[in-house]
Amino acid sequence: MNNQIKRFALVLLTMISIINAGCNNANSNNRGKKELISFKPVQGIKYIEVKRLQKNGLAFNEYGYQLQPEWQISFTKDDSARIYSPIKKQFINFPLSRGYDSVFNTARTWLRMRKMNKDSMILEILKAQNDSIDISGAKVFMTFYAENYIKNVLHSDTATLKRPSRRDTLYVKGLVAKANSDINKAFAAREVVTLTSKSPRVKVTKRRTEGTLLNNFDTSDDYLSPTFDITIDKAYQDFYYSFSICVDAQGQMHYGKPLIGFSEQGYEETYIRLSRALMDSYLKYYLQITPGKTLNIPHASVISVHVEGKTAPAKTDKNK
Repeated sequence: MNNQIKRFALVLLTMISIINAGCNNANSNNRGKKELISFKPVQGIKYIEVKRLQKNGLAFNEYGYQLQPEWQISFTKDDSARIYSPIKKQFINFPLSRGYDSVFNTARTWLRMRKMNKDSMILEILKAQNDSIDISGAKVFMTFYAENYIKNVLHSDTATLKRPSRRDTLYVKGLVAKANSDINKAFAAREVVTLTSKSPRVKVTKRRTEGTLLNNFDTSDDYLSPTFDITIDKAYQDFYYSFSICVDAQGQMHYGKPLIGFSEQGYEETYIRLSRALMDSYLKYYLQITPGKTLNIPHASVISVHVEGKTAPAKTDKNK
């Protein structure tokens, strides 16, 4: 009887060892491998982006670039999302591909889900480098609230929630103080400089960036690098000059630098002299200039101008 008990115990121990070995092997195969992210718990919920911040908690950087909360998104399935286009004024359906560690791609953007529930969501923007993704991230975080949460829980609205924080306001005031005491520290104005012609002889056109899928509907160059085309009819001669101008907080123009390269020795000095004279004569006389502002505070900022002079007025088509 004792021998039978010993044999049964030996068989039982052997079976337990085999089961444990199998479990350990399965665990080792799955170790480090995480589940694909699923959007089923929040499907159909409309989320509105209310904050987009850097890792330091600010929406502005030292160059005047402002991270703007613009996205509206809802997940229709695990493989598709509807995202609002502020340019087209409508929702667009985008395919959605999921990866491990809460990483996914939609609207040509790689993102990592940091938080997700029926009330709110936090996404981190990831940087794509060639054929790989830098999972350390761009250190930019997007905060979303559900539309229902904004209206019925917070009893607020998106315009209020998107207002710059006190930290952003203090930071911008510091940049303004530096720029207005030294124009070499000028930064991009959120409300760009405006140039208004005071004469029918002068035409001013501001270049505008078109938001497309290729640039993720990003039109920030419109204020980061404001560029103007200026045409002067009945000029003293035909000419074309491209140069930058710093417009200070009082709307005064300060010559920056030529925006072309020079191959001929000595021509650069002549170009600067003539284009500076053009600014000090035609542009100051014929243009009304309003300085750029950020958070409604005027400050020094830089613009680019391409000025064409024509000795004869532009011809118009009388049939039009």
